[in-house]
Amino acid sequence: MPNAWKQWDFSGAGLQSLNLELVKRLRKPGVAFSLWAGFALGLHAFYLHERRRALGYLAASLMIAIAAILWPWPIAAGLGALDLAVALADLATLERRLTAYNKALRLALSLGKGAAPPPDFRGRYTDQDADIHDYMAVKEQERAGHSTKPIPAATSPGARRSFQEQEAALRAHIKGRKSVKTPRS
Repeated sequence: MPNAWKQWDFSGAGLQSLNLELVKRLRKPGVAFSLWAGFALGLHAFYLHERRRALGYLAASLMIAIAAILWPWPIAAGLGALDLAVALADLATLERRLTAYNKALRLALSLGKGAAPPPDFRGRYTDQDADIHDYMAVKEQERAGHSTKPIPAATSPGARRSFQEQEAALRAHIKGRKSVKTPRS
């Protein structure tokens, strides 16, 4: 079930739904480069939503087909070679255009529907009733994020012990174990 999560509907404007939408709409490099093989039909350009470029490839292919029918073959072959040269130059820029398309898609989705704060959002929380002097007095009592109130000494067995007390208890326990010899059977 590695891809089953893509079918779930989280229906909301959260990060999960944004990522699901991105997974659905991002253009994959493998698909784009595979479709380039059909450059005469402009398949890779249609895949990247470049309508003018795709229609230009279709018009060039139609013109080459008409030239092959009406004129001698060297003219049609020359037009075909020109179309192939343009397609090879297009192949060199395909990855850059694919990255630009995906980046624009991410930006559009991130700033699109659901990017606004919730209706009750009023910015950073500030307590209108608290006085800044009270807050500063509390903060002045703290040192490096710790309260300055003294911790009560460990009196009961379940209470916290200092590091030195724990080490001493551990040494006494180990010393007691070494003194007791167990009989061998």
